[in-house]
Formats: sequence, structure tokens, C-alpha cells
Amino acid sequence: MQTDTKSKIEQLTSPSGKSVTVLRFEGDISSTSKDAVVGAYQGLSKETVKTILLDFTKVEYINSSGIALVIQVMMEAANGGQKVSVFGLSPHFQKVFTMVGITKYATLSSDQATALAAL
Repeated sequence: MQTDTKSKIEQLTSPSGKSVTVLRFEGDISSTSKDAVVGAYQGLSKETVKTILLDFTKVEYINSSGIALVIQVMMEAANGGQKVSVFGLSPHFQKVFTMVGITKYATLSSDQATALAAL
């Protein structure tokens, strides 16, 4: 059974001192997740938010419609001059994200510390 998608926004500072916005997702990501995924991103200030981490640590499942939502966020971010990094994906979804070309829009890291260090 699919679990609802939840999202939470946090502010962090990278080791290099950059301000970083983290979108933390929880649950399953599918076509019904548009508000939690795209809505959360679109609620961010494009003027002040320049670096975004997408946290999938608590995401159990992402279907093709969910991947399309993630790609939409990444394309909008790229078009707005924002840098996106992804972490917390299972090895399976790291492979899927790479296969569908998400690495054109974002870097993939294994965990938050690695993602922050790469900024």
C-alpha cells in the first residue's frame, strides 16, 4: 500500500559556508505527490535559495510518475540557476536516476555529509 508523501524544508550551512536548503521527503513518491514534491520546491524563494539538497533517505518507493516530478523540480531549478544535489537514494534508485539522466541536473551523493562536503 502506498504511503502519502510528506516534505519538510530545512536550512543548513555547508562546510564551505554556503546556505543550503534541504527538501526532505518521506513516504512513497508517485503522481499523487505533486504538492509535496513540486509544490514544496515552488514555495522556495528563487532569489535567495541557490543550493538545494533533495533528501530521499525516508522514501521507500518512487514510481515513474514520481521520477517525472523529481525531474520537473530539477529542470526548474536548473533553469533558475539553482544547484541541486540528491542524497539518500537506495542503490536501486541511484541506478534508476542515473539511467533516466537525472545526473544532468543534479549530483548524487550517498548521504547528507557527502552532499554538503561536495558543495
